[in-house]
Amino acid sequence: MANREKNKKTLLELVKLPENSCCADCGAADPDWASYTLGIFVCLNCSGTHRNLPAISRIKSIRLDFWDDELVQFMKSNGNRPAKNFYEKCVPVFYYQPQPKDCEVLREQWIRAKYERMEFTEKNAVRPYTAGVYEGMLWKKGKDNGQFLERKFVLSVCDFTLKYYKEDESKGPKAIISVKDLNATFQPEKIGHVHGLQITYCVDDHTRNLFVYHKNGQEIVNWFNAIRAIRLVYLKTAFPTASDRELIPWITRNYLKEGYMEKTGPLQREPFKKRWFILDSLDRKLLYFKTQLDAIELGVVFIGSENHGYSVRECVPKGTRGNKWKCGVIVETPDRQFVFMCEQERDQREWVEALKTVISKPMMPQDYTTEANIRRRR
Repeated sequence: MANREKNKKTLLELVKLPENSCCADCGAADPDWASYTLGIFVCLNCSGTHRNLPAISRIKSIRLDFWDDELVQFMKSNGNRPAKNFYEKCVPVFYYQPQPKDCEVLREQWIRAKYERMEFTEKNAVRPYTAGVYEGMLWKKGKDNGQFLERKFVLSVCDFTLKYYKEDESKGPKAIISVKDLNATFQPEKIGHVHGLQITYCVDDHTRNLFVYHKNGQEIVNWFNAIRAIRLVYLKTAFPTASDRELIPWITRNYLKEGYMEKTGPLQREPFKKRWFILDSLDRKLLYFKTQLDAIELGVVFIGSENHGYSVRECVPKGTRGNKWKCGVIVETPDRQFVFMCEQERDQREWVEALKTVISKPMMPQDYTTEANIRRRR
């Protein structure tokens, strides 16, 4: 008969080993669960997806469940490192590997791609998102209303464009978008769909948003990775001497901070207006929109470095009497002072912390061009 306490102790020792101390799928620290058919240790969130793959993966708690001797021996003989070497042998460099805080669809499709579809075990496996052209139907939010309508999208590496069409495709694409400044980030809560994807791009130095989703999780993640694939090809063309490691952060990125603040005008006597703000730390841009699902930004503030005269602090600004929100944030730039108001002190602290993170980073050569373009817009 299995010794329950001995087996539990063995598992707890195994999960403390450096190669097992993080979730095999998302990298979360201190996993408490294990797949006793795959021989890997996973976190609670990833264990949920594994439970949906009973033909491939069977899950137990390493602390609460009973373990037979042979299952413990199987875990000792395997572990996260051998599994990674096999199931992630040929992951494309551009393919997004989810982190602990990423949305469910990214985690689920990563796990299914590895263990169910075996996408990364062979070097020359067929992966549709690497074909150079990716096309299909996506549900897109209308620019001037809240309706999502099905539209055809075509992503092409030949001319580095993303195109989408209205109902009558014979009239040509509704928009031709360069991948030069293209970004994609999952936004399920904002968009109101578990597979919601926000695509951002620039037109005449102004930022525009497309909000899309697909009913199939695998398909929307394929779109995301197809965008990442073409972005990497473009970046290698634009920066031929840069390494993959240097380019990967620029393929796509999540935004450092988003949320509502109130904003006043340059004289600081204008009424405060509620706006949706997005802090893009890589481009050093603080963008603001009328609402969180607006297609076109109303304005942008460049966030430079401390050495170039930029700073941020909490404040209680004068002239806010009768104003709805009272927790102020002041951003100093070489040109002017920006005053924002947050609803809660927690929001105020988070915005100040996020802005300080950007300000503390040295400016890159391309940042000076961005700064000049934004100044020219004023």
